[in-house]
Amino acid sequence: MTWLNAEAFTAFGQHIIWSDMVGNSMGLVALVLGWRRSILTWPAQLLSGVILVAAYASAHLSGGVGKQLLVIGVALWGWRMWQRGRQQAGDGTIAVRFATWSERRLLLGGTALGTLAVGGLFTAVPDLSWNPWPDAYIFVGTLAAMVAQARGLVEFWFAWLLVDLVGVPLAFNSGLAFSGFVYVVYLGLVVWGLRDWWLRTRAAAPALEGAAA
Repeated sequence: MTWLNAEAFTAFGQHIIWSDMVGNSMGLVALVLGWRRSILTWPAQLLSGVILVAAYASAHLSGGVGKQLLVIGVALWGWRMWQRGRQQAGDGTIAVRFATWSERRLLLGGTALGTLAVGGLFTAVPDLSWNPWPDAYIFVGTLAAMVAQARGLVEFWFAWLLVDLVGVPLAFNSGLAFSGFVYVVYLGLVVWGLRDWWLRTRAAAPALEGAAA
């Protein structure tokens, strides 16, 4: 598997390695599938995480490697959650909704405490990350976004948007140019996906009101 960390090509002075390119391309595919509410988003995310372990290892970002290992675990859990959701829905679709205020507080509180804990760990053990606080923010933010996605929450898109704002400069500074480029593309897909899920919640509301009546 050492070929994954070989150089694929050079563009604008940036060296693109195979693992960075293939792993993040799979991440883009996973995001598009998530936008379409396809259960295939989870195996795509799983494969992306496996490949990106090699990319982060090549950049000596131990925190990134740890994040991808957790992403793999959350992807397996999310896959199971959506399978159960499809079984419960008569038409096999995945329902989406806005989080309750309690769920939002849990997401925000968990993300804040998680970032403090992981950032403190990265600071105490410099070998884990050369840029501890942004890396911790992306580490925990990515997990929060995936948890929200697994539960079908529209806030999933907001979480990804906030992760992207830090992920773009960090990826370029880490020498993972393709990751930086993909994060830029993510921004566009996130805005489009947010709009689509938001509209779906509004379309579902009248149907629910009619059923209650």
